[in-house]
Amino acid sequence: MGTTVVVLAAGEGTRMRSATPKVLHTLGGRSLVGHVLTAVEAVEPERVVVVIGHGRERVAEHLATIAPRSVPVVQEHQNGTGHAVRVACGAVAVPDGATVLVVCGDAPLLRGETLQRLLGEHREQGAAATVLTALVPDPTGYGRIVRDPAGELAAIVEHRDATAEQLALAEVNSGVYAFEAKFLRDALARLSTDNSQGEEYLTDVIAIARRDGAPVATVRAADFAEILGVNDRVQLAELGRLLNRRVLEAWMRAGVTVVDPSSTWIDVDVRLEPDVVVHPNTGLHGSTRVAADAVIGPGTTLTDTVVGTGAHVLSSHATGADIGPHAHVGPFAYLRPGAVLGVDSKAGAFVEIKNSSVGAGSKVPHLSYVGDADIGVGVNIGAATIFVNYDGVAKHRTTVGDHVRVASDTMLVAPLTLGAGSYTAAGSVITQDVPPGALAVARGVQRNVEGWVERKRPGTRSAAAAAAANNANKQSTDDREPA
Repeated sequence: MGTTVVVLAAGEGTRMRSATPKVLHTLGGRSLVGHVLTAVEAVEPERVVVVIGHGRERVAEHLATIAPRSVPVVQEHQNGTGHAVRVACGAVAVPDGATVLVVCGDAPLLRGETLQRLLGEHREQGAAATVLTALVPDPTGYGRIVRDPAGELAAIVEHRDATAEQLALAEVNSGVYAFEAKFLRDALARLSTDNSQGEEYLTDVIAIARRDGAPVATVRAADFAEILGVNDRVQLAELGRLLNRRVLEAWMRAGVTVVDPSSTWIDVDVRLEPDVVVHPNTGLHGSTRVAADAVIGPGTTLTDTVVGTGAHVLSSHATGADIGPHAHVGPFAYLRPGAVLGVDSKAGAFVEIKNSSVGAGSKVPHLSYVGDADIGVGVNIGAATIFVNYDGVAKHRTTVGDHVRVASDTMLVAPLTLGAGSYTAAGSVITQDVPPGALAVARGVQRNVEGWVERKRPGTRSAAAAAAANNANKQSTDDREPA
């Protein structure tokens, strides 16, 4: 009859000390609830219901973006996990024979294959309820799994209610369950708030099943980290580290060299091909794609950037850029959105490129700004060249033809076209189009004002140095004159 997934994401998360709803905090380029929704896709659910409460507008807007088929259901008052599931089941039609999978919205390390195994065991055992458990090194705060002499689940005992003997147990409740829909609906109607928190606990559904003699099964997670939730910024950082290690290990096993995993961060949606090399202190974020044999880093940050085969990106930052095959970037380059580098092109040291294309084999080696430009093939842009694209009101484009040579310290004032094969003279301010093959010279005639420093800046070190040099020159001239 299919599976309905209920994601519990209504909590306020007060310990996060944040104006952002807890489930919207991010790890590895994805929200906490986004990780959970990705995991549940593995069970191919018929419907996904997300229970929201705190920051509901922001959470609902986020869900509409990342999981438009999910159904957000508001829990007006957070009266416990049992109440949240009751609200969810009351909002959608779930057939009696269906399975209801309940997961927490703040458990970003949960794996889809674990949920598949949970549902498989649940159906094979014909259970009314199946609990995902884990053996954890420190069970403090978790509900303990108490088993009977036959090894079957006898009870889930909350930490604050556990005896000393029960506190010594290492197997804990994950908060992830599979339920037979009809049983769950009936059990939820019987929940009580007669407890220290005055809330409806979902764990009490397990107790009801035991009292009724309904079959209850358990599945143990292979990795306890899968059940860990986020309650504060410390746990957010800890789980971020665990997630990143998982991502890095997967890429290394797939043929990527990560020189120093301890200083490398790769988001979950990044894609790398075999024989990519990632050097230390590098972060790859968003939808970044890196092709085979590319070398990234050290000290590089790429966000939503495409890197072609065999390209090298050294100590640079790029966002929304496209770096072509065998291109070279850096060190200390900054590629902004819309920067496109052609095959075997170069953006060198202290170069910034924005909303511009650089043709195959063209080079912007150092100390230049390229904004709103189209540069042809085989072009060389000299040091300290500025594409002057903004007039204070609007942006304008510059077109540079093939095999142009732009000399150092040239200002290209857009809108402007430099014809194929043209040159500019160093220090020029180019304000008019340059015909193909022409040399553009636009600079003032040099005039030397002799003695200006000694007259206008007396007492300075410059004046003293000038005087000494002039005296030395005069003495040299006197020595050469005949007696």
